[in-house]
Amino acid sequence: MAKEKKPAPGRRAGDQGRYGRLSRERVLATALELVDREGLSALSMRKVGAELGVEAMALYRYADGKDGLLDGLVEALYTELEERLAAGPGDAGSGRRRRGPAWRAELHRIAEATYQVALAHPQAVPLLATRMLAVPMARRPLAVLRDHERILGLLEAAGFEEEQAVAVFRACTSWVLGYVFVELRAMVDNPEETDPAFRLGLHRMPVQELPRLREAAPALAEHGGPAELAAGLDALLDRFTAR
Repeated sequence: MAKEKKPAPGRRAGDQGRYGRLSRERVLATALELVDREGLSALSMRKVGAELGVEAMALYRYADGKDGLLDGLVEALYTELEERLAAGPGDAGSGRRRRGPAWRAELHRIAEATYQVALAHPQAVPLLATRMLAVPMARRPLAVLRDHERILGLLEAAGFEEEQAVAVFRACTSWVLGYVFVELRAMVDNPEETDPAFRLGLHRMPVQELPRLREAAPALAEHGGPAELAAGLDALLDRFTAR
């Protein structure tokens, strides 16, 4: 009786016959799941290949090395944002911004959807800063550029001249991304501690030099949530529309 042929290294027996089903979307979704579970430091072509049951070399058709995977994760985040927006208003902004023009309400919806995507994938959020600093605009994923185009289109339809539309675009995107980074920054020093002061590690901060920061730390550790996101966005838009 012939011996059963073992699967090649990097493949799982249950995946045989499925290699032709690979796609860029599937590769990026798997990479994002890996980062969600184990963090950015765990990302590699080899690990993503192992998750998919293929050799790492099989992935180069869909991502040009690790940098390609990193850019692909940014693409995956913005693709998820597009999907959330396409699904309709949902709860984004409902009850918080009922008055005002449609373009302004839509900016709020985009901001909150961006916030929700970030909270769903906190391990990948640093890429929204690092890859934007490393990759020229024209080479960014199309999903990112469509987001920029969407916002500029809203501002143009609202009657902003190009120069002012660019200023509003910069202010709004800076606020939303900055707010996300502040919401997701590491604050807990020892998660096993139940006492808030020791949980945050306030004993490590010199009381004489940092009295205000120590006092405010428990409040800073709380998430501001969508309400504070919307309030800040309104403050920015009020500044520009009052001119």
